Order: sequence, then structure tokens, then C-alpha cells
Amino acid sequence: MEKPLHIAIVGFGAAAQAFMPAIKANPSFQLVAVVEPHPAVQKNALPLGVPVFQDISDLKSVPQLDGVYLATPTPLHAQQAIACLEKGWHVLVEKPMACNVSEGIAMVEASRKCNKHLTVGHSHSFDAPIQAMKQIIERGEIGTVAMVNNWCFTDWVYRPRRLEELDSKLGGGVLFRQGAHQIDILRALCHSHVKTVKAKLFNADPKRDTVGAHAIYLDFENGAAATAIYNGYGGISSMELTQNISEWGYEQRPDSRQWYTAHQVPQSAEQELAAKQKRAVSAIPSTAPYQPHFGLTVVSGSQGDIRQTPQGLMVCNASGNTEIHLPTHQSPRDLVLAELEQTWRGKGSHWHSGRWGLENLRICEAAIESAACGREVLLSN
Repeated sequence: MEKPLHIAIVGFGAAAQAFMPAIKANPSFQLVAVVEPHPAVQKNALPLGVPVFQDISDLKSVPQLDGVYLATPTPLHAQQAIACLEKGWHVLVEKPMACNVSEGIAMVEASRKCNKHLTVGHSHSFDAPIQAMKQIIERGEIGTVAMVNNWCFTDWVYRPRRLEELDSKLGGGVLFRQGAHQIDILRALCHSHVKTVKAKLFNADPKRDTVGAHAIYLDFENGAAATAIYNGYGGISSMELTQNISEWGYEQRPDSRQWYTAHQVPQSAEQELAAKQKRAVSAIPSTAPYQPHFGLTVVSGSQGDIRQTPQGLMVCNASGNTEIHLPTHQSPRDLVLAELEQTWRGKGSHWHSGRWGLENLRICEAAIESAACGREVLLSN
């Protein structure tokens, strides 16, 4: 058996804490350090039994470090990723990979120069249903893909947030933070380069100044078309479309959902940060009885359609409707680590590479441009 890959985590919020069960259960990885500047959050990492540092520069004292997972605020990603790559460490960075395309380009270039891998994730194209859809499409079971649509309705805008999470210039708002998931899914399933982008963005609540909803249309070079619809203003829930199954694969009926709305009592930045840190402990479960649903994804091909179900997928074609049950023993984070191990060991294809994440970022910026000018935007190669 090969020796475990030594990984450090930088930033110990909800995303990082969600990775811990997957890392602990995977013999191919060994957590060797955590970096977290906030004392209130550091206490959550202390039981892990590894060094907990305040600053990323302290990682230089960790011997034989293979790679770093950056789960820090988006404005820190570029500087931290480049520094880690230059130290000879592979990097897994949360989406959005950077605040803007220029930062993303610098990260990809550093990965190339240093000959170290840059991976962007977790994103929802790692989810088992999306990967299974991709495989069905690649096998030609529904013919040529004509359309892929993803619709997502949440309370994202009113959940506890750091200030930069709401600022589009810092990689905030639903376009960068949630639309990046949708674009990731649509590109994976349409299997082509995006040719043009048309979008409208909505900042609907003056008391919560952020882009909270969008409608995006993508035209692909192979003739496929896709839409990403997202509304984060706490009205209808995507779970009304997914048989009450949540983003992380749990059944949540309307009377049992914690739902944030515009009617909440306003909080100070400090109160909201404290609420966010408290929520991070249990925001993303490590196991679930059903498949994860990032809204509802429907694929239409020349010979049939695919949609998600609580247990997996429904494939509909001339032969009838066939439900495919997918295993639930691997969480989305388990699937991230599976790809990461192959990538860091140089054994497999690198789907969610820095270049892949950079293209998602380019499409987000094109959506902003389209919304501003009211026209379709042509993506340059």
C-alpha cells in the first residue's frame, strides 16, 4: 500500500469541517496540520490531534507536506495558492477559485511553472448523480445532448454571511458562489466549450446589497444550450422540485426546514459572523440517505432525457422510464478525495483542474458583462 498523502487544511469553516469525515475515513490521506486565525474556530480543530496554526506561513515547519486544501475567504485564494504552489505543494482550492479572471490566470500559471497540481472543489459536478449523468451521455444512451437545465431556489441571501460573501468584486453574491456550481454542472454535461453567454442578474433587496438571483443562458460550440436559474431570496425552495430532498441528500419537508427570509431581525457584522461560525459545525453533513440535489438538473438528448430522483436518476426514452439507483456510501467530499488522490499521485485525468475552474470564472464574468450591457457576450478561446 502506498504511503498516505499528507494534507493540511487552511481555514476551518463549514467547507473544511465537511471534509473531515472523508479525510479520516480515507487511508490514502493523512491530515497533518490545520491553519485557522480565529480562536473561536480553532477550538473546533483542536480535537483532531494535529498542530493548529494561526498563519499559513507556519506550514513551513510541517515535514513532507504533499498538498494544501484552501478553504479560506475567496479574496485570499490567489495569494495563498500561489505561495503554496511555489513551496512545492499541490493545492485544492474552494470555489470560486478567485475573485476575478486575472487572479485565476495567475494561479493557473503558477501551477504550470511549479509543476504542481491546482484543483478547484468541492463543486457539485463531483456529486454522484452528475457524474452518472455524464457517463450515460458519454455512452450515447440518450443520443446527442440538446439541452441541460439547472434550477435552484434557496434562502442563500439571508443566511449568515461574511461581508465579502455579498460583494461581487470579492467573489461574492450568488453568481460567483452558487452559479459557479451550476456552470460547472452544465459544462460537464454539455461536453463542449461555451460559445456565448446571455444573463440577467438581480439585486432585489436594498437592505441586503448583493446579487441574489440570476438567469443565465449558455450556448455551446457543439450546438447544445443550457440554462442556470438561481433565486436566493428565500421564497420557493428547490426541494419543492426534488421530492423534498435537500442539497446534501436529506428529506426536508416544508414544516421541518430552517428557512432564512427578509423578515429576520438585522444583525451586526460581528453577530452574523458568530452565527455563521456556529452554523458551520453542522451545515454540511458527511452522510445522507438520499442523493444530493443542487436544485434540479434535467438533461434533454436527441433520444431521451435524464432527471434526478431521490435515489439516483430517471432515464426516459422510447423504451420507457428506467430509474437507476446510485450508491450513497460515498459523500461528495469522498468523491473529491478520490479524484484528488489520482491527480496528486499522477495516475488519473485531472477533470477539476485550475484551467477548468478558470473557465467557470470566465463565464461568471461574462454573465456580469452581459447583464450590464444587455447583450449576448462572445467568449474568446
